[in-house]
Amino acid sequence: MLFYVAKRLATGAALLLVVVTLIFIAVHLVPGDPARTILTGTGSTPTEEAVAQLRTELGLNLPLGEQYTRYLSDLAHGSLGHSLQDGRPVTAYIGERMPRTIQLIVATTLVSVLAGVTLGALAARRGRFFDRFVLFGSSLGIAIPAYVAAILLIFGVGVQLQWLPSGGYTDISEGFGLYVQGLILPVVALSIGFTAIVSRMTRASVLATARQDWVRTAEAVGLRRRTVFIRHVVRNALTPVLTVTGLQMGALLGGTVIVERVFSWPGLSGLLIDGVTNRDYPLVQGVVIVAAAIFIALNIVVDVSYGLLDPRGRRS
Repeated sequence: MLFYVAKRLATGAALLLVVVTLIFIAVHLVPGDPARTILTGTGSTPTEEAVAQLRTELGLNLPLGEQYTRYLSDLAHGSLGHSLQDGRPVTAYIGERMPRTIQLIVATTLVSVLAGVTLGALAARRGRFFDRFVLFGSSLGIAIPAYVAAILLIFGVGVQLQWLPSGGYTDISEGFGLYVQGLILPVVALSIGFTAIVSRMTRASVLATARQDWVRTAEAVGLRRRTVFIRHVVRNALTPVLTVTGLQMGALLGGTVIVERVFSWPGLSGLLIDGVTNRDYPLVQGVVIVAAAIFIALNIVVDVSYGLLDPRGRRS
């Protein structure tokens, strides 16, 4: 098992290095001069001498290879660099915004898994009508983009009915009730597609598990069908659901970008968009690298958990 975990960690580290390299190249290929953008933001037209001096101070005049080497060295020492706009450490920006994005991801995951597993298990057990209802609803949920659901929720629930805030963020220290109210609509918008995927996976896995010989044997020896279904069928069918959940949690890191913007939720999305707009290379690189690292870490955790639940998974 230790070799299995070490192999997954080594693969994750290699993949993260590839991501770091690709984002570094992609950001530097974006048209525009960060030094000129910074000086133009002061309200005056910068001279070429001022632009050249600022490029030297920021290290942008160095060859791309040397900039890349310096960036890797900073990463090795735990630094994501400093913002080109104000010189503030990128880690400070991310430290402020990341918890708010994590709150959305965790809440969405809890809601989606609970609702998806329940609906999928019931669809596999109940009659044909409920099964078709869940299949239709999950297909519709997968087809609706999260940002479309967000706009519809804002218009219907926030503007027309005025049941919940249509946007903004309230810190939990200012009132738990207000915090939850602001959290509901973004979580619902993100949960629709997630719940649909989990429910379909749960349904398929439960149906496949229920056909196993040992299930019929358990029922034949006198165990109640309800007991066999809950304690044995559903529990053994959750392994594929665990894999899907881990992948979807990683996907939420990218899926929250537009939803956070729509709901004016001050998470990583605003930070990323501001970084792209201002040609702030370190800020953009830092946000993407942190998101990629979390995604890779989630996949490693899922792989290790899958290996613990099913030893056959360790062979891959």
